[in-house]
Amino acid sequence: MSVFTVVAEDEARALLANYSLGALERLEGIAQGVENTNYFLTTTANEYVLTLFEHIPRGDIPFYVGLMDHLAHQEVRCPAPVRRDDGEMIVEVAGKPAVIVTRLPGAPRPRPDAHDCRKAGAILGAIHVAAVSYDAGLENPRGRAWRESFAERLRPRIPAADARLIDEENRYQGMHDDSVLPQGIIHGDYFHDNVLWDDEGEGGVIDFYFACDDALVYDVAIAVNDWCVTPEAEIDPERMRAFLAGYEHARPLEQFERSLWPAMLRRAALRTWLGRLGYNHFPRASEMTIPKDHAFSRKLLEHHIAHARALALA
Repeated sequence: MSVFTVVAEDEARALLANYSLGALERLEGIAQGVENTNYFLTTTANEYVLTLFEHIPRGDIPFYVGLMDHLAHQEVRCPAPVRRDDGEMIVEVAGKPAVIVTRLPGAPRPRPDAHDCRKAGAILGAIHVAAVSYDAGLENPRGRAWRESFAERLRPRIPAADARLIDEENRYQGMHDDSVLPQGIIHGDYFHDNVLWDDEGEGGVIDFYFACDDALVYDVAIAVNDWCVTPEAEIDPERMRAFLAGYEHARPLEQFERSLWPAMLRRAALRTWLGRLGYNHFPRASEMTIPKDHAFSRKLLEHHIAHARALALA
């Protein structure tokens, strides 16, 4: 989340005239994230989030908005898209496609412990199960083709040692056919700052704009690479076991998923590293943004390579 497009209060008031959400009280830009423009939108009735889609292809937006709507009706705690008075969920603001969603209460836990990881794993498992009945799909825009082509784009801008490591990992990943793994809709960005915990300790999930079709265990690896790491970019075994136990309470992993677990951890670290290198070397102009640390993801990938045997699941 960032602010790439400035929305004036008069524009917000004109937008709200199409909804039964009360009058505008406050409009506040959100700095976190790097993909879309986001505002906290407070009205006399409730609190919402206004999202303007900056880079997502227009044809893909119904998939994301529909997914949130579907999950919210499946009792997954996530932002629910709000319909205009004419029933539409996707609107136009400042020349950009946009959506208003409910604002979840709570805040992320900056240093999740094993208990948090277990609950977070259970939530992710519930999302995977609930998404089975969603009747839309979207190919992963950051799959193998992107990893390999984006590495070429980065090559002139990064140290030779980094380029070699990325090339070696891309070759390694190319040897693993994940089409045999259980597939489904993944969140794609299930990091700890995308789960908000309320006063009762219930977690709600935000930021579904990396969701797509892919191997479900890959989504688990993306999550573990954030929820279960130490400041030294190493996996904390206790938190990883807790996360996996919570996840398997909703959807037990199959044996082939378990056998490819170390490779999925590496793939997830590579994708995150490439993405963060991109945000640093190809920055997008915005009013507010907070860049991500790409060096940490490199260290995490190196850790996974060096400790593959220790990370294997029984």
